[in-house]
Amino acid sequence: MRRDVRAVVARSDSDTPLARLAVTALIDEAQLTPKPALVDRRGSGAHRDLDLAAMLRSAHALEPTFAALARAARGRTPSAALRSELAQIGRAGEHAMLLATGGSNAHRGAIWIVGLLVAGAAIHSSDKGLERADASSSSAVRICSLAAQIACFPDRFAVAIDSNGERVRQRYRVGGARREAQDGFPHVIDVGLPALVAARRRGIGEDAARLDTLLAIMASLDDTCLLHRAGLPGLNAGRTGAARVLALGGSSTSEGRTALAALEHTLLSLNASPGGAADLLAATLFIDSLMRQDIDRSTTAWNI
Repeated sequence: MRRDVRAVVARSDSDTPLARLAVTALIDEAQLTPKPALVDRRGSGAHRDLDLAAMLRSAHALEPTFAALARAARGRTPSAALRSELAQIGRAGEHAMLLATGGSNAHRGAIWIVGLLVAGAAIHSSDKGLERADASSSSAVRICSLAAQIACFPDRFAVAIDSNGERVRQRYRVGGARREAQDGFPHVIDVGLPALVAARRRGIGEDAARLDTLLAIMASLDDTCLLHRAGLPGLNAGRTGAARVLALGGSSTSEGRTALAALEHTLLSLNASPGGAADLLAATLFIDSLMRQDIDRSTTAWNI
């Protein structure tokens, strides 16, 4: 009986570390500098209603939300009931975010994307059929797959809204964050993580490696934030500009930095920012932190 009690306590205690890793990923993304037309240490980029302080307040305010998502998912399997329960927690998180920012949308997309990955990680860690010796890359795929299974169920309590993201998806026939999740987060597994690993192997600094990862995501993603703010010209500018920086050696080279500055100038002139890519960078950093984390199995029930 005591063993069962300890297991329950361990499962409960492991929700907080997951939530903190999620918050850290949001903070690391916000503070990464210089990002093209995004909020960073230099200023607000193309976002007149946001600054770094607001982004950090939002990230910290979301820790209870991420913990609640992990707690709700732990020991469960993907289902319509779980999808709706997580969505209700996520909507409460949006309210907390808006209170923290004075009404500005700092992390709505990240609540969906990173929140689903938190839930997937919680299920993954409590899966008794899972071999703990799985390679980190296999665990990352498994987490994203579980999150995708959740995302594929409908939210029974969702209220239809005419959001910017929904209008963009319909107008330009793109999948947006919803399709990204339902497809298993390809811009995390197939783009973000490989780019981050490759950049680190080149021996460049961590900030430059993360910037190059953001640029790799930008070069591939149909970013609904760019489409909303500047249409196809904004999307094309973001994708081609990011690809050019990478072709010139990335953000750690003088040529790459010049191209990065030009990319930012272009996006600012269009009042556009790659917010979708930024959310997926945060998701990549979250999964990366799980892959690198070494947590004592004697005090927690999960180990990636």
